[in-house]
Amino acid sequence: MNTIAKGLLLVVAGVAALVVVLLAGPLSSTAAESIDDLGGGIQGVPPEYEPWIRRAAAACEHPELTPALLAAQIQQESGFDAQAGSHAGAQGPAQFIPGTWATWGRDADGNGRNDPHDIGDAVTAQGRLMCSLIGQAKTSGLRDDPRRLALAGYNAGWYAVQRFGGVPPVTFADGETYHYVRIVMASMKKFEARPGGALSVRGSGSGPDALRRGGHYIGTPYSYGGGTPDGPGTGFCDQVNGYANGRCVASSTVGFDCSSLVQYGYWPSVQLPRTAAAQYSATSDRPVTRGQLKPGDLVFWSNHTGIYHVGFYAGDGRVLHAPRTGRVVTVEPLDTAMPAADYHGATRP
Repeated sequence: MNTIAKGLLLVVAGVAALVVVLLAGPLSSTAAESIDDLGGGIQGVPPEYEPWIRRAAAACEHPELTPALLAAQIQQESGFDAQAGSHAGAQGPAQFIPGTWATWGRDADGNGRNDPHDIGDAVTAQGRLMCSLIGQAKTSGLRDDPRRLALAGYNAGWYAVQRFGGVPPVTFADGETYHYVRIVMASMKKFEARPGGALSVRGSGSGPDALRRGGHYIGTPYSYGGGTPDGPGTGFCDQVNGYANGRCVASSTVGFDCSSLVQYGYWPSVQLPRTAAAQYSATSDRPVTRGQLKPGDLVFWSNHTGIYHVGFYAGDGRVLHAPRTGRVVTVEPLDTAMPAADYHGATRP
């Protein structure tokens, strides 16, 4: 949020109307969405930013808000400098001015402060504001990429987007907004990483919506016992699981295990239990044959100990899942994701 927005958001008479419009804009949508190449993979960002960027993107149901877009925007705003400031009074990695922070800022990291310099607070607020702007752009009737329109609104204020019927031209404010949008859009590619390939999700309903929600976390580390309905978290070791090279890594790894990823994807519309075995028990009265699998169906594997693994059917004979310690959330062929002989069956929550 650079100098234009920093100054004008405080003095333009239409600020109150802008804030009302943004707050009224949904952070989620029940309308059918089409997502091509949905990928939560991200690379090239400081490790202290990565989980917050993933969480901010996943909290927005507009698929245009990807981790790479948020990362590219932070790079342009502050170069990932949490202590960044400007002559116009903007603060922190997402460069919020006090008036805008008062609307969007929250104590997201739970440290007792609501601080634009705190990475978690700043990135979460950035995500909420960008999500709202993307929603505004998609319903505006303006014929441009909603990401470009949202970025312009973040930089110059939505009133400027309305004034020019799109991204302000290079003649506006010495080209600041024009070049801001161009640079962020161009630099997204370097932050994109798609382990396991891309995931395409089309349509709506509990299955596609759950798959879409889980897909935002492609590339997130596996953490045994980690993850909750609120997102990734650290796990634990149990004498058998959670170790790498003889060391407990789950307790220091922020991520998901197989069943917490599934639980997260379906929550809160379908409140599945925590473990793979319990999820199978809760849904086994709705079995699905291999030939009838649909995106979002749950696929299970078992051995002599019982059900030990679960994932989302991702379409095209693939599964979205969190495989094991040392791996990341990924998309891979159903037949090779786990031992083929262990495939147990599928259910539809």
